[in-house]
Amino acid sequence: MSTYDFERYLNVRSAHSASFGPDGDKLSFLLNTTGVPQVWQMDEPRTWPTQLTFDDERITFATWSPERDELAFGMDEGGNEREQFFRLDGDGETITALTEMPDAKHRWGGWNSDGSQFAFTSNRREDAVFDVYVQDRDATGDEAEMVYEGDGWLSLAGWSPDDNQLVVVEAQSSFDQDLYTLDIESGELEHVTPHEGNVRYQGVNWGPDGDALYLVTDEGSDTMYLARLDLDRGDIETVAEGGNWNVDGVALDEESGRLVYSRNEDGYTELTVGELTGETTIREFPTPNLPRGVAGGVSFDPNADRFAITVTGSTNNTNVYVVETETGEAERWTAASTAGIPPKTFVSPKLVHFESFDGRKIPAFFSIPDGANAGETPVIVDIHGGPESQRRPSFSPTKQYFLNRGYAYFEPNVRGSSGYGKEYTHLDDVENRMDSVADIEAGVEWLHDQRVVDPDRIVAMGGSYGGFMVLAALTEYPDRWAAGVDIVGIANFVTFLENTGDWRRKLREAEYGSLSDDREFLESISPINNIRNIEAPLLVLHGANDPRVPVGEAEQIVEEAKTQDVPVEKLVFPDEGHGFSKLENRIEAYTKTAEFLEKYV
Repeated sequence: MSTYDFERYLNVRSAHSASFGPDGDKLSFLLNTTGVPQVWQMDEPRTWPTQLTFDDERITFATWSPERDELAFGMDEGGNEREQFFRLDGDGETITALTEMPDAKHRWGGWNSDGSQFAFTSNRREDAVFDVYVQDRDATGDEAEMVYEGDGWLSLAGWSPDDNQLVVVEAQSSFDQDLYTLDIESGELEHVTPHEGNVRYQGVNWGPDGDALYLVTDEGSDTMYLARLDLDRGDIETVAEGGNWNVDGVALDEESGRLVYSRNEDGYTELTVGELTGETTIREFPTPNLPRGVAGGVSFDPNADRFAITVTGSTNNTNVYVVETETGEAERWTAASTAGIPPKTFVSPKLVHFESFDGRKIPAFFSIPDGANAGETPVIVDIHGGPESQRRPSFSPTKQYFLNRGYAYFEPNVRGSSGYGKEYTHLDDVENRMDSVADIEAGVEWLHDQRVVDPDRIVAMGGSYGGFMVLAALTEYPDRWAAGVDIVGIANFVTFLENTGDWRRKLREAEYGSLSDDREFLESISPINNIRNIEAPLLVLHGANDPRVPVGEAEQIVEEAKTQDVPVEKLVFPDEGHGFSKLENRIEAYTKTAEFLEKYV
């Protein structure tokens, strides 16, 4: 079998985040051919696209105006997540800066119905809180009008059909939100989701008549379902049950009532397409003939006769498909390159379940390289971040590289992961944090029983919260590991919470515990305070501009590991934030990872 270097795998391209133009004859999307996502456009499937933006920084979103031949897009600098907005004329020749406040975050809230205005939230006034703004399309800089002064983490879910109201989403935590309707002219805010306990209200869409919101929620349920919220009565009515799984997204076209919603069934997306025939009834259309994997990011064309959707799979790199709404016929529009690597060499995972310390079954994806010999195969245990996240069967060039080089790959969804119901998600909250680390140890025990695995060559790797899990696994179960790779990970929960972005602290304390009430516990579980136990060689990768997990987390764990005479290496990128967006940096980071593992594993 042919082998390919890491640069080749990291040149496998991704096309995603599609948006139809106002006449339905153009499709824009983000494509990373140049090394970072930029805006591209095409008007026919599988034709050569036209590049519209040419920046060295990543484009974070792009969305067409509903009536004008122009689109808005977002971009930050060096991964700092302080996103700014720009307007791009349809010919791609003119770009106008719309915000020009580089010290503030801006969160897009959508165009109004004729594209004369757009809305957003921003922390311009105070770093830790977000206010609501409305801005004319041809205004710039500080000309936006603040229409509501907030006191927390606010985002927007779109304009009402008559353009008089906005839906305001206030996040108390990742698993608890409140929805409000904001009268733009009066500034009056109405709370439409009063509730007790933690309830999620997500994927919010205005109903066709503006008298209701269609959304996904877990109000009164362990899993999320599609619901209609009547704004006059305040009632929540079920439109489609999730069953044992979450309904994790919905897109609704206001004019036609056509909609697409998705269920997350053990990580795989199952789509339902249809149209509303009543307030809570749907006439379903045939299921789209899309590749099996993970799909989302729906954008309807102006008449809702078609929709664009991003699709990825374990053996399919990310591309944009266009689906005929009524028939389900799907066609791949983009042709993101696999860098000359034959797709037939990509390996699919097997969905497995292993038993943890308390008898609970933990799901995981397990991939075995071709030609693996019994008892000789090293394994990378790749732990997702979040923790309110889920490893799903999407395309990973990093995973495929290591599989190509003879490593097996193990991706557990330990307790605390999303996708398996509310109860499962909260099993790792605060004082139960280390139970999720114990799940990792149980996963390693399961790997020991697999015929192909070399039990002396098991690696822990993960990013962000997954980086914490790596460090915790290495310090709690030191004899299990041949090496560890910590990518933008948390070493010390106290310093992390003290130094993370002001706007994030409240949300993170809701998950991990607060500095005021739980400091002693947070110190006890922080890997930095248990570093004396570490035995395995450690590689630490970070971005200097990381606003979520500041680079000090990397610096302190490296220094402390050195005092234990542990082989430790560090690589910090001055132009990156929470992860690595630039191709040259990804190549350097993961080539370094491969060399590190070659040396120690």
